[in-house]
Amino acid sequence: MSVGLLGLLDDIAAIAKVAAASLDDVAGQAAKAGAKAAGVVIDDAAVTPNYVIGFAAKRELPIVGKIAVGSLRNKLLILLPVALLLGYFLPTAVTPLLMLGGAFLCYEGAEKVLEAVMPHHAHHEAQLQPTAADAGSVEDEKVASAIKTDFILSAEIMAITLAAIPAGNIWTQALVLALVGFGITVGVYGVVALIVKADDAGVALARYDGTSFIGAGIRSLGRALVRGMPVFLAVLSAIGTAAMIWVGGGIILHGIEKYGPPMVGRMVHAATEAAAHALPFVAGIVEWSVEAAISGIVGLLVGAVAIPAVQYGVSPAWKRLKGLRQQA
Repeated sequence: MSVGLLGLLDDIAAIAKVAAASLDDVAGQAAKAGAKAAGVVIDDAAVTPNYVIGFAAKRELPIVGKIAVGSLRNKLLILLPVALLLGYFLPTAVTPLLMLGGAFLCYEGAEKVLEAVMPHHAHHEAQLQPTAADAGSVEDEKVASAIKTDFILSAEIMAITLAAIPAGNIWTQALVLALVGFGITVGVYGVVALIVKADDAGVALARYDGTSFIGAGIRSLGRALVRGMPVFLAVLSAIGTAAMIWVGGGIILHGIEKYGPPMVGRMVHAATEAAAHALPFVAGIVEWSVEAAISGIVGLLVGAVAIPAVQYGVSPAWKRLKGLRQQA
């Protein structure tokens, strides 16, 4: 074998190593960025099953599939290019937009807390009314409503992801955004599909007619699924609400550290370090817990301020604007 061919093979091997390292780097960045979007992801998984309530069992999975396709379209065809353009041409706008999205998460989370604590005083958004004449049109309206809601959550996921990616090659950023967007969508709506069909599976198992000990166990499992799904959805919704407040508060807190007085960041770090010194054998867990608790408090405060601001300021202004557009 000639020396030239050996050199060529060495070059190819080196290129392959660089490519593999790049792929590992993309995968690592995607995993870290996806973890930071966990609060939005949990809430998305908790909210979406509500959109199939009232439909025949055979239409549940097709509806979830339509929403998943719409979510992918939101993330990959609209939000990904916008995020890349912002990151490349106007990177200073990313953090303020992220803080605005964080405030929205705090508002949504605080609204859910208020609804749970004081249901008669909570502000309820208008629900979609099925005015269509046939079931197909009602389904289309439900899917469209779900995709619109998903757009807001997807925008926050992509913004969090972009903020978590180190500045650098735009193609690497695009790959990470696409990987996170695709992975989160598949994961969320895969879980949603399992959730919405779990009660049907439970009914089928509960009707199993085997007379053996195993048959009795299968029927017990089915009954447990049917009885447990409402509790599971309630717990998932509570976790999603807490995660929204925590993530939103954390985003606001990091923005304040960047643009606000330096003492805010120093106070948070001092609190986490003091807690870690008090319990050194679980220092990492304690630091994370204290920071999450502070982020949660900030999130609740921001949400408490946002609720009246939206109810008495933003919402009436939006209604007037829509009225003027309709008159024009």
